[in-house]
Amino acid sequence: MANEPIIETEGLSKVFTVKKSSVEAVTDLSFTAERGELVAFLGPNGAGKSTSLRMLTTLIPPTAGTARVVGHDIRSDAAGVRARIGYVGQLTSGSFSQRVRDELLSQGAFYGMSRRDSIRRADELIGSLDLGSFATRTVQQLSGGQKRRLDIALGLMHAPPLIFFDEPSTGLDPQSRANLWEHILDLRTQHGTTVFLTTHYLEEADRYAERVMVMDKGRIIADDDAASLKATLAGDVLTFGFATEADGAAARPVIARLAATEVTLDEDAVSLAAPDGDRLLPRIVRELDAAGILVRRATGVPPTLDDVFLALTGRTLREAGEGDSSASDPSDATESDKTGALS
Repeated sequence: MANEPIIETEGLSKVFTVKKSSVEAVTDLSFTAERGELVAFLGPNGAGKSTSLRMLTTLIPPTAGTARVVGHDIRSDAAGVRARIGYVGQLTSGSFSQRVRDELLSQGAFYGMSRRDSIRRADELIGSLDLGSFATRTVQQLSGGQKRRLDIALGLMHAPPLIFFDEPSTGLDPQSRANLWEHILDLRTQHGTTVFLTTHYLEEADRYAERVMVMDKGRIIADDDAASLKATLAGDVLTFGFATEADGAAARPVIARLAATEVTLDEDAVSLAAPDGDRLLPRIVRELDAAGILVRRATGVPPTLDDVFLALTGRTLREAGEGDSSASDPSDATESDKTGALS
């Protein structure tokens, strides 16, 4: 099974019934993820990301389609899937009155591990995830960042080859987020763990993920590495400022010809989005200078994944996710969001 994809989906769909009306949360989800990948799953609130994860982790059944996760069918062998994955949801699942180390040992028992193996694995995770300083505290005494590290340990207790994270860094301060990502990256370095996660922090996906999948309205609309998505769908944002609006108007056709794309004139500034902007910018400045048009300022801003979503949908990911209650995931109110042990 070492050479098999770790996730394979074909036509995976989920339809909820809300007040006698059908709501298509996920439509025709089809993709393959290879072992060892770090995949970031992006999209606004209500796009279907959490519903997709819940189907892949067997927390909810699909309405249509098929999927195999770590070699096991999510419909016919849910137990086989659950035994081989870890899942860290958006909510902390530790028992508040239980001590951290005891919580890990209980998790091992849930997975049928022997007492000896549970102790060995718990001590290993306490060391690798820096839980030692609070291993004897109860869960309710932990900070937000400490709870998230415990969540990761719970999800890894049975050493799964694949772990799902649903918004792992939401609500954490920047230092805790950085520490969390250090631990996530260590999973791959030390254990070769495949990581599949959703996040609203676009810079995280841009920096760490080698593959980015973008979902909107229940469908995958982009799937590639971040650099390729930004280069092909967004491009660098170039802005050229001039002394007068007349100079800007004169420069606009020159810039449009060189960039071979649409440009925007706003008073005394011309802006555009173009691939390889770092190469194009000095060429435009030279051409304008040769034409007798003085450029007073020129800037180039690399694109972001938010720019990719804007290019695809006409909206930004952040705008699309704000106050979008009509598109919220119907399963949020009805499905549990447990971490680690999928009982």
